Amino acid sequence: MSNVKRLSLDEIHALANTILTENGFSTDQADAIAETVTAAERDGCQSHGLFRIPFYVKALLNEHAAPTAEPTLSVTESAVVHVDSHGGFCPLSLRVGEPALAAKAKTHGIAALAIHDTYNIAALWPEVERLAAQGLVVFAFTAANSYVAPAGGTKPLYGTNPMAFGFPRQGQAPLVFDQASSASARGEIQLHLREGKPIPAGWAIDVNGQPTTDPAEALAGAQLPFGGHKGSSIALMVELLAGALIGDLSSSESKASDTQGVGAPLGGEFIMAIDPSHCNRSADHLTRAEHLFAEVLDQPGTRLPSQRRYSTRIQHLEHGVDVSLKMMDELALLNVGK
Repeated sequence: MSNVKRLSLDEIHALANTILTENGFSTDQADAIAETVTAAERDGCQSHGLFRIPFYVKALLNEHAAPTAEPTLSVTESAVVHVDSHGGFCPLSLRVGEPALAAKAKTHGIAALAIHDTYNIAALWPEVERLAAQGLVVFAFTAANSYVAPAGGTKPLYGTNPMAFGFPRQGQAPLVFDQASSASARGEIQLHLREGKPIPAGWAIDVNGQPTTDPAEALAGAQLPFGGHKGSSIALMVELLAGALIGDLSSSESKASDTQGVGAPLGGEFIMAIDPSHCNRSADHLTRAEHLFAEVLDQPGTRLPSQRRYSTRIQHLEHGVDVSLKMMDELALLNVGK
């Protein structure tokens, strides 16, 4: 007997959308969240797919969470665009802010989008890919709740603090990477716990500061930055860019605001976009980039960031996605209409 159910991408979107709207999300909030959840399932990123729907619903336990909030866009002569989420969720704020960011970047050569007061439970690569597909070079940063100990420390201070980068390509999808500054994403440890599997050594320490491969001990203790002090420095940079720079919460402040302990980060997202036409003196940035990519791939065993994700996308677009029955059962508990 199979332990999975195959769903089309349309079915995944409809399932996510229905659960969210039935739990109090507005049509616009639910559709934007369902879109990013579906994109994650499409590309094989299970830790940010349907697995995240319970986190969105649980986030509503926090009094500040606003599932029907309408983001406010602020555009001036500055090259920085602002979107206030008013306690809503980041996918809808991105829909509101991305067009203005792209327009500013093409006008000024470089521009930024600061999203404020937002719950961000999604991956960063969807917005980076969308903007890079418009010919822009893109960086995105967001903090999280404090889960990660600084290098040499034993107590959580930083978030997993992901960063994403996108670069356009000739005649194909952009080069994109999205990675945590911690040794693993929080969702990866949660998935290991859910599946009863140990985590790799080096991901986390327990509450006593000792190395652990037990996902439950890891979630109770502290995650570790990748590469020791190098990853710790990047985590600090992300804290400053997505928090202090734009006047939003640090990871420790976000965790303090999560009064119900649901693990939904509240704070900001900071995106920078660059129009290469303002930077390249010979307008051959795409050709030069392809030469570099070819040199990477010329070495056996290498691949470019996002290649595996794009390959998975092709398969899932054609054949659908296998969703575990356990996941379907968990989602059914949230489907108040049944």
